[in-house]
This record gives sequence, structure tokens and C-alpha cells, in this order.
Amino acid sequence: MAVRQATICKGCWGQMRMPVPLRGIASAPFRAFGIRPSRMNPNTCTLCELMFEKVMKARQISIEATVLFADLRGYTALSQAHPSAAVTALLDAFYDECAEAIWEHDGLLNKTMGDAIMAIFNFPIRQDDHAAQAVRAARAIQQRCAARREALAEAFGAEGATICVGVGIASGTVSFGEFGRSHQDLTAIGTVVNIASRAQSAAAAREILVTQAVYDAAPSELEEGSARDYRLKGFDAPVRLWAA
Repeated sequence: MAVRQATICKGCWGQMRMPVPLRGIASAPFRAFGIRPSRMNPNTCTLCELMFEKVMKARQISIEATVLFADLRGYTALSQAHPSAAVTALLDAFYDECAEAIWEHDGLLNKTMGDAIMAIFNFPIRQDDHAAQAVRAARAIQQRCAARREALAEAFGAEGATICVGVGIASGTVSFGEFGRSHQDLTAIGTVVNIASRAQSAAAAREILVTQAVYDAAPSELEEGSARDYRLKGFDAPVRLWAA
């Protein structure tokens, strides 16, 4: 399902009530100055990435957000046994499916990291239900990847049939801004990001694990879930995670 394309930037409108055209004739003057749809979410613009006043002045801001990590399981073994072109096509398809699912729920596809992705919900498009939106996006990722299983089996044999996804989600306060000496890496950092990443690592194949904060913010999305305590790398105390 294609993402419904907005005519104006949802981020600029939600943050500053500024109608920045993304498409059509009205967008031409903006494109001349390099303002165009963002690669992180085509319903936001490059202003959202680099030019919000708070980010430019402070380099980073604290926001309430939900962070999602998704990892393609079985990719490493498959990449060692099949031609690089076929494996690269698989990775591209994974990125595309994740992006579509995330954008459908107004999230930001912030990073692609080998066989994993990182997404942020509640910036730059503000959402009161950002935790629920992240859970819905995670389920859409799982559904989209499951729909490709038959094609993967045809392309890669038994190894292709085992390809699946693990997802981790956490909510809370993160620092969002430009990090690094060149100030070119626009991303979120903080404990919430680390927990989401570790939850993704702990998730079983085809599983979504979410923190207590996500469960508390979106109980209707997780009412049939189950919880247990996990020992996550880098955390001294056990962390309670819910299976979505």
C-alpha cells in the first residue's frame, strides 16, 4: 500500500503552522532553495531535518518520543551463501517495506544500519498517540515481511523461508539534534534509544517487544500481550518487556 502523500509538510505545519508545499507548482520556488520532501519521511521536508529554530540554536533538544528498532533475522547467514546482488536486493526490499510501514504512521525513518533500521515517532510530526503509532508500524512491518516469505523461499530456498524480523520499541525522553564534530548526524540519543535497541536484540524471530512505558501509553494496542523481565546488555537491573 502506497503512503498517502501530503501536499504540505506535516512537520512544519504541526511545529510552526508554516504551510510548506511539498508537491505541485507551488513547491517549485521552495525546491529552488533546496526545500524538498525528506528522505526520512516524504510527508515532511528538509526544513524538518535541519532548520527548526530550536535545533539550530541549541544543536539538540529534549523531546518525548517513541523509538523503534527493527532487525532482519537470518540475513548474515544468507549473505554468505548467495550472490551479493540478490542479497542487496533483499536488503533494499526490507528498507522499503519498513519505510512504507513507518511513514503510514507518521514516523521518521531515521537510520538504516546494515540489516537494521531505527525510526522515531513524535518528531517532527507531533502525535499524542506516538507509542500506539509505533506499535502499529511494527505490526505493519511484520505483516509486510511475512507477505514476502513465499517469494523469499523461491529466491533463496530454505534459507529464504527463515528470513524474518525482530522489533524493539521504547518511549520516553530523548535528546534529538545534530551530533558529531561536523554536526551532520541528525538523530536521537539517550537511554530510551539504548533500551529500544536492546529490546530488538532480545526479541525472538517475528516478535515485537515493547517497554512498560509503551504499554502504559498504548494499553489498547497491547491488551493481549504478555510481559516478563529481561536481562539487557548494559543494564544492571532487569527490564520488563511486553510481547506485542
